[in-house]
Amino acid sequence: MVRLFKHYVPHAVLLLGAIDGGLLVLSGDMAWSLRAAQIGMDPGALIDRFGMLAGFAVVVMAAMISVGVYGSDALRSHRFAAARLLVAVSLGLIALALLDFVLPGHTFWRSTLLYAMGFAIVFLMLNRIAVGGILGASAFRRRVLVLGAGHRALRLKTLSEDPGSGFCIVGYVDMNEGHPLIVEADVRSAIEDFSSFVANTKASEVVLALEERRNALPLKDLLRIKTAGVHVNDFSSFMERETGRVDLDTLNPSWLIFSDGFSSGRAFSSAAKRLFDILASGLLLLLSFPVIALFALLVKIDSKGPALFRQVRVGLYGQPFILLKLRSMRIDAEAGGAKWAEKDDPRVTRVGRLIRKIRVDELPQVWTVLTGKMSFVGPRPEVPAFVDDLDDRIPFYAERHMVKPGITGWAQINYPYGASIEDSRRKLEYDLYYAKNYTPFLDLLILLQTLRVIIWPEGSR
Repeated sequence: MVRLFKHYVPHAVLLLGAIDGGLLVLSGDMAWSLRAAQIGMDPGALIDRFGMLAGFAVVVMAAMISVGVYGSDALRSHRFAAARLLVAVSLGLIALALLDFVLPGHTFWRSTLLYAMGFAIVFLMLNRIAVGGILGASAFRRRVLVLGAGHRALRLKTLSEDPGSGFCIVGYVDMNEGHPLIVEADVRSAIEDFSSFVANTKASEVVLALEERRNALPLKDLLRIKTAGVHVNDFSSFMERETGRVDLDTLNPSWLIFSDGFSSGRAFSSAAKRLFDILASGLLLLLSFPVIALFALLVKIDSKGPALFRQVRVGLYGQPFILLKLRSMRIDAEAGGAKWAEKDDPRVTRVGRLIRKIRVDELPQVWTVLTGKMSFVGPRPEVPAFVDDLDDRIPFYAERHMVKPGITGWAQINYPYGASIEDSRRKLEYDLYYAKNYTPFLDLLILLQTLRVIIWPEGSR
């Protein structure tokens, strides 16, 4: 993987994205030339329209990211990729048509967009067939040698067997810890020349997956590996990179302290984040006010009680604040105290079920963003009773409050809605990854992919 702005991006995705960008420019130019030929017009020099073509490529690629074209499912299945590509290109061209309406004469001709859409879908699918079929998925997978044969090594083995995995394991070395779970592991004591052994596997990376590192680090072996030019990684860092979350099962305070992340250089990121929150929330409130007013009226008609639901939530540094949402449950929903949401929750009203499905109930939270208590992107804010309970039962839970809570977030787009301790634990792993690595780039990625969650709801309740 390549690390861009502290976020890991697979090599396959970067290659696909780079080729996609070029193919989109080509599609736009072919559409322009075809339309020019139809009306008998000189298409002109490519350099004169390159800015327009680049804008076309950027808008369509943003739509592709939004709907999950570069997700693991789309990389594995051509049918899945084709469906998402069709939606992405359609959304991109709708956005371009609207842009042409607002800025006539300065953008791509609307009459060429249909041609561009056809060329783009054909070229982008051929790209996926070529990269996935001719080069093969293994061309992008790193060769990993695992030091260890216990539970951690077994977890890595399971992870590598996922079709969307970015690595393949070329061998295991039982470091004489006892009770190996990987039966095919080579025993370290039987390896005479460790440097030659690593070289023979052609491993590009070695992962330290020992069950107990205290007084057991094979420093001599690690030094030989490192000086041979092979990358050495510890288990927690490797899992963070491959899964996009911080692994709570193996996390210890020293790793959080000494690993990269939580940098003091995020002052610029925080300022940019706040500026975006102010501008975007102000504009969104202005545009969405009629929608909020309409559904607030429907909520009032459908059931007794106020249209807006006010609830205390825990925010930055554990400070409480008032969250606003359109009410989707009966007014007595929390008569016995705060409760986890359930599938087909009987407390949800008829209109409430609709506004939850299309996420309209979240719109009033934009006011909370404008006032600075929340951000568009961040961990989901929880009620104090849940926070107190989860803080006692899940390690490092308080660290998620080191960033502002958000309407959407890394956990929300990567993990379906959960309502249990185990779900909260899993979502915390994503929240910690975000708190540790957040940048404007990651925020933009999350905002774009939120559209995918809205279009294809995954576990909303």
